[in-house]
Amino acid sequence: MPELPEVETTLRGIRPHLLKQRVSKVVVRQSSLRWPIPSELPDLLVEKTVEEVSRRGKYLLLKFPHGQVMIHLGMSGSLSLAEKGAAAGKHDHVDIVLRSGQILRYNDPRRFGCILWVEGEPLEHPLLANLGPEPLGPLFDDKHLYQRSRRKTLAVKSYLMDSKIVVGVGNIYANEALFRSGIHPLRKANRISQSRYARLSGVVRCVLAEAIEQGGTTLRDFVGGDGKPGYFKQKLQVYGRGGQACLVCETRLKEVRLGQRSTVYCPQCQH
Repeated sequence: MPELPEVETTLRGIRPHLLKQRVSKVVVRQSSLRWPIPSELPDLLVEKTVEEVSRRGKYLLLKFPHGQVMIHLGMSGSLSLAEKGAAAGKHDHVDIVLRSGQILRYNDPRRFGCILWVEGEPLEHPLLANLGPEPLGPLFDDKHLYQRSRRKTLAVKSYLMDSKIVVGVGNIYANEALFRSGIHPLRKANRISQSRYARLSGVVRCVLAEAIEQGGTTLRDFVGGDGKPGYFKQKLQVYGRGGQACLVCETRLKEVRLGQRSTVYCPQCQH
């Protein structure tokens, strides 16, 4: 699943090509995604100009004068730029054709993403209204993590992945951040001190910033918005390495299931 760094990479890849561009055509080949694509979307966008391209959590927002297109990549979706006349593939479900000749193309083999039309303030939409702070923003810090955790008896990894606590810290980056912080992923969230949350919040920022710098993590289903895959996978220290030696202490890494997700940790380095 594309996580926040992959979505941010997509944003940075497509934004320069979309800003101030007028839409000439919208082609919807498959409207059945997680929620149906609005049938009126082509009429809403044709001859309208993209005013801004932004992100909230894992949602991309294309702002037009009269509303915004809200896009989520789901489990396997991607946005890329194609040149005029480029043939569509089997899972290329939507094309937003620009006057420049370029095409913003939405691909989603599993069709679990969404493309919605939002009028009014998008941050008040039910999908966005209850999201926690951005992990790279000023509201995410040790104080926030500590205060929100006091009544939380769930595992800290699950707590960190709760989008109401902080957005965009998915499975890969939660594994990596907890390892670098020396925090056991199964430890209860309310049993962690503020000083340890200070370490964790800083590491989360670093891990995500590094992943964005590298262009996101290369996974089977993801290609960046500029057509280039990410390379952060080369730096992963625990995720996907269950049973292998810890790169710090050489202890065998353990792998368990937590919330139906793979969780890998070092029993020596994390406590």
